[in-house]
Amino acid sequence: MRFLALIGALAIAGAFAAAGFFFGGFFDISTSWEDPAPVAQAIARVRDASIARHATDKPPADYAAPQRVQAGARVFATLGCVNCHGGPGVKWQKFSEGMNPAPPDLKEEAARLEPADVFWIAKNGIRMTGMPGFGAAASEDQLWSLAAFVKKLPDISDADYASWTAAPAEAPKQ
Repeated sequence: MRFLALIGALAIAGAFAAAGFFFGGFFDISTSWEDPAPVAQAIARVRDASIARHATDKPPADYAAPQRVQAGARVFATLGCVNCHGGPGVKWQKFSEGMNPAPPDLKEEAARLEPADVFWIAKNGIRMTGMPGFGAAASEDQLWSLAAFVKKLPDISDADYASWTAAPAEAPKQ
């Protein structure tokens, strides 16, 4: 019985010590240091499990259509995704180098992500990463187009991306 009381007292003392450490400002919340490998791996596993559980929407029937992929390129550029993730022929903005965790290179991530994953992430964001949710800024149709573009990203040339995201030419004034 004394042993269980000791374990309980140690647990309570540990909880108070942890609270004092975190709420006392001793934990460094800056982005200037990397998480230890076990912490980074645990966070990645939690993120992947959460996405797998919540990303259940089905893509529209025309999901892989070229016009949807091209529309997705415009959404990618318009929403500012290119600023953090870069794009074909476009480097990410300098500010994204200070983000921790760093934004992933979507050309590399596209193969491992399901379309529903990309849609869900774009719609809802990922807490504590700097990845915003665009559910209020874009329609579901636009987000599915974005997902189609991201899935095709490894195969999109710099020239195609540039032409798909170029501003439409203005009509000459008469």
